[in-house]
Amino acid sequence: MASKKSLVLGGIALGTCAILSFPIINLLTPRAPLQISAAKSSDARFKKFSRQLQTSCADCHTSGLTQYPFYFKLPIANTLIAKDILEAQSAWDLPREKLTGDQPFREADFARIKLVIANQEMPPAKYTALHWDAIITPDVQKQLFEYIDNNNPNDGLTPISKRNMPQTDAKKVALGKALFFDKRLSQDNTLNCASCHGLDKGGTDQTQVSIGVHGQKGSINSPTVFNAAYNFCQFWDGRARDLQEQSAGPVTNPVEMGSNFDDVVKKLEMDAPFKKQFVQTYPDGLSKKNITDAIAQYEKTLITPNSPYDKFLRGEKDALTAQQKRGYELFLSNNCASCHSGINMGGQSFEKMGVKADYFAWRNIHKLGGHTKINMADNGRFNATQKQSDRFKFKVPTLRNIAITYPYFHDGSTSDLVQAVQIMARFQEGTELSDSDAKDIAAFLTSTTGEYEGKSLATR
Repeated sequence: MASKKSLVLGGIALGTCAILSFPIINLLTPRAPLQISAAKSSDARFKKFSRQLQTSCADCHTSGLTQYPFYFKLPIANTLIAKDILEAQSAWDLPREKLTGDQPFREADFARIKLVIANQEMPPAKYTALHWDAIITPDVQKQLFEYIDNNNPNDGLTPISKRNMPQTDAKKVALGKALFFDKRLSQDNTLNCASCHGLDKGGTDQTQVSIGVHGQKGSINSPTVFNAAYNFCQFWDGRARDLQEQSAGPVTNPVEMGSNFDDVVKKLEMDAPFKKQFVQTYPDGLSKKNITDAIAQYEKTLITPNSPYDKFLRGEKDALTAQQKRGYELFLSNNCASCHSGINMGGQSFEKMGVKADYFAWRNIHKLGGHTKINMADNGRFNATQKQSDRFKFKVPTLRNIAITYPYFHDGSTSDLVQAVQIMARFQEGTELSDSDAKDIAAFLTSTTGEYEGKSLATR
């Protein structure tokens, strides 16, 4: 009897030692810290902030930085850990360049970090149980939040002002404006940039997909050109780094303008007055580089300040109605600002469409927007990177002027703002909003409609 008891106790002891060996070995093999960029090398607070994120987040959220534990090679552990890492990077990607200081942390990054720590969602318990140094204690949380608050005042909610408007060259802007409305950019001289980005339609065409040359239908909803200068990249899948790179895309896309820059240059050179004006601004003459630069310069001026929302953030508390104020509080409490933050209320990160549930399965079952199956455009960021963790991810759209930039989402599946709000709450937050709350949030969102050339877009 005593022998059996001894065996049981011995087995328990061995099992306990084996389990404890996992976190102890992990603790004794700490991650080598990344080398901080020269620009950030003297910033002790950033170094501390980055080091904590490397310890608590990088294994699951930073591609290429996963420090696999020794037990990763075990068959079951291998499968589970790989699955968790893919899910983590699909939910939030923390690039190495941000941890080194080579890329800035944006308002959306700060909002996400603060939210998951405050809700004790991250790091998950199953991770910290085996990685004790990743535990975020109250003191560490306080330090992280102090850094975030110092670098992200007002939780990243920022009005448009003269201080943060893009700088432009007036002569280049004039040329860019002419080119933006010039149909010679298209193969058959029937389309211009404004065909899909109408300034009288919130910078969009207010259709599910745009119509290109020869009546061809595009595959994705046209995003607004207003305030696009504030986006960290362009297109839904982020394949263009900036406005200049973006402006070249539609011209050569066979489904959009269907042209090429050699032909565009030839057509424009036949216009002697325009060519003369162009050479006065760009001495090396008409070229793809200069044409796209001029268009980008003009698009940088398409900014819409002085919305009721901007006025409210500047301290004009009566700029919002009572319903809009309720909607604003609901917008914050439902974590909408964790993605839709910064000057543009979005445009700062890629997010998976359907974090909490399968949006595409639901959409196709209900035939929302006429969709019945997943198409190539639904793959989102994956189309540009071919990374599995980027599938179904899209650049977060701006919420500015959202009331007039329908239909919504990359697939243009609904033109009902209240429904769009409820869809986002359900699939991004796992929350079923009541009709009343969704209407209040939608009412708040109408307050983001700004002015262009001194006139409200709502009345154009």
